[in-house]
Amino acid sequence: MKLNIVIPCYNEEEVLRETTKQLTALVDAMIEEGLLSACDILYVDDGSKDGTWRMVEEMQPQSHYVHGLKLAHNVGHQNALWAGLSYSVGKCDAAVSIDADLQHDIHKIRDMVLAYQDGFEIVYGIRNDRATDSAFKKRTALSFYRLMQKMGVDLIPNHADFRLLGKNALQALADFPERNLFLRGMVRLLGFKETEVRFDCNDRFAGKSKYTLRKMFNFAIDGITSFSVQPLRVITVIGLLCVGVSVAEMVYILIAYFQGNAIRGWASLLFSVWFLGGLLLFSVGVVGEYIGKIYKEVKRRPRYIIEKQV
Repeated sequence: MKLNIVIPCYNEEEVLRETTKQLTALVDAMIEEGLLSACDILYVDDGSKDGTWRMVEEMQPQSHYVHGLKLAHNVGHQNALWAGLSYSVGKCDAAVSIDADLQHDIHKIRDMVLAYQDGFEIVYGIRNDRATDSAFKKRTALSFYRLMQKMGVDLIPNHADFRLLGKNALQALADFPERNLFLRGMVRLLGFKETEVRFDCNDRFAGKSKYTLRKMFNFAIDGITSFSVQPLRVITVIGLLCVGVSVAEMVYILIAYFQGNAIRGWASLLFSVWFLGGLLLFSVGVVGEYIGKIYKEVKRRPRYIIEKQV
């Protein structure tokens, strides 16, 4: 069995040598055990501004496992991961995606391979807890999963992008034509036999997280708008409620008028103007998100451009 380990990288020069060292030791042990016949460790450089690609080029002649793709510019984690998975189609029996920072337990890759050999085409790596996260990130992550579930999106809580995909799943995923990528949701749509492997999250080996609050917010918006039309339905319901409120207010205005208290309508009028104005702007923004995604899809631009390959 040949395995590809796909690792998206953005400014990860501080961890790459240690990541390669640990993964090489793991792969050597699995080959000696007979679980693997070959393995490629594929680093996908997502337009890094530090020495990440230089380090990949230096390590490649030193290890027959290490390979690399350098993308021409930063396209985001999901597109970089897609580049590595697409590259792996037809070149391996299974591919494992994992972060470069060693927070994911690399030794669970062995359990994933065993599950694949038992007939599971998709194996998810699930965190046991979020002890290594800050209190803020923990709350926002849990809120994200609850929100996605309420929006009707099928997600596995505490699963990031640490997973194994067999060759059939890889091929099926590559057939998805969309440009707005949300892999955690897309993999759930494949329908192949799947299972879970649980792990304890480690502290980041070096450097700092690249997921800022802005990126996490954008990621959540992309996930919701790529897999659910629920926000549009919510707008419809709110619109109907506003119609009901306006009818009730009109009844109030007519009663006030016939009672000679018309001047007292200023407060309710101003409230209505501001409330409905804000609601309209919010609704236009939500609809705009969906129109923007349609705009990206119909242009059919490449998800990424490969500048170099080693």
